[in-house]
Amino acid sequence: MNEFTQRPAGHRDTIAVHCGEKRWMGSITTPIDYTSTFVFKDVAEMVSFANGEIDHYEYGRYGNPTRQAAELKLAALEGAERCVLFDCGMSAVSATILSYCNQGQHIIITDDAYKQTLAMVKRVMPRFGISCTVVPMGDYEAMEKAVTPSTVLIISESPTNPYLNIADIDEIVRIARAHSVLSVIDSTFATPYNSRPLERGVDIVIQSATKYLAGHNDVLAGAAFGSDKATEPIYQWRRMTGGVADPMSCYLLIRGLKTFGMRMERLNSTAMQIAQFLEKQPQIRRVYYPGLPSHRHFQLASRQMNGFGAVVTFEINGNLEQTLKFLDGLKLCMLGPSLGGPETLVTHPALNSYYNISREERYKLGIIDELVRLSVGLEDPRDIIADLHLGFANMR
Repeated sequence: MNEFTQRPAGHRDTIAVHCGEKRWMGSITTPIDYTSTFVFKDVAEMVSFANGEIDHYEYGRYGNPTRQAAELKLAALEGAERCVLFDCGMSAVSATILSYCNQGQHIIITDDAYKQTLAMVKRVMPRFGISCTVVPMGDYEAMEKAVTPSTVLIISESPTNPYLNIADIDEIVRIARAHSVLSVIDSTFATPYNSRPLERGVDIVIQSATKYLAGHNDVLAGAAFGSDKATEPIYQWRRMTGGVADPMSCYLLIRGLKTFGMRMERLNSTAMQIAQFLEKQPQIRRVYYPGLPSHRHFQLASRQMNGFGAVVTFEINGNLEQTLKFLDGLKLCMLGPSLGGPETLVTHPALNSYYNISREERYKLGIIDELVRLSVGLEDPRDIIADLHLGFANMR
């Protein structure tokens, strides 16, 4: 069987294993097609391709079998007609924005969207004559009032980084449809395991496949999902400008996706245990996790999501010095800025992501000195908790 395996009958985990595979010459794994160019067997085949009579690969920027296999599997998991795969998450974000926005048009974005997405919309897009309005997360009256005749996109993220705020997807879709505007949700922290925004009417979903989809801290990739119509401009933008994922990254993504459901089930469970543990500790001032009733969006998350994700953010009950001592006391949890892999990573947003702005500016964004973000991995939760105790002990 040399054709791609289409979406098989079955549930998510079966789809993750089988959908999109190209089992060439009986190989159970999809081959890595490491080629930049594809040749035609004769002139007749080349003419048939040029006339649109047959499908044929032509050039690596336009298409690759390994990348197509990954895109088919990802689209099936997200519930999308099409996935357009990129070399990183920000390539997917920038391609989505630039493929839809022209000079004189307008974007609405929530204020705690991903830092680099916000920076692009606020600082880069004005150079192209594209304006933006930043609205507070959760203020849908302000969002609707911000819509103008030139508004093209409403962009939000759910859950957000680092406070794990949850967007009311139904409300965003209502506003977007009422004003004929496209809705875009970055669902990286949720993944299609925990949330399916397309099923709630969102037009385009963005995923940083670097994180939970690939799942092993060894791949950079990003993806835009939606209907064939909604993703066509994004696909054409990629054809023109590049930003394609290389075949090896696509292969590793395919491999990682086969355990996606198992990993997310474990990560959801571990994160909930860690969040509940932290909420009881005197060394912790506050915990932010949408699966806890104390979270401001607990009810909304419970209604919209199938699970609450693997990131737990918290405030140390102390000062900056004690917070850094806590981090230095950790042995198992490693200091690193990413998330979604087998290893538990911990980061200090003030020093890691916001080190280049003043303390006053950070505090306006809610990035206080005592804030810590923990991305749980696949280790036994008892060992993660034991490591957190080591961090607490180092604060004394």
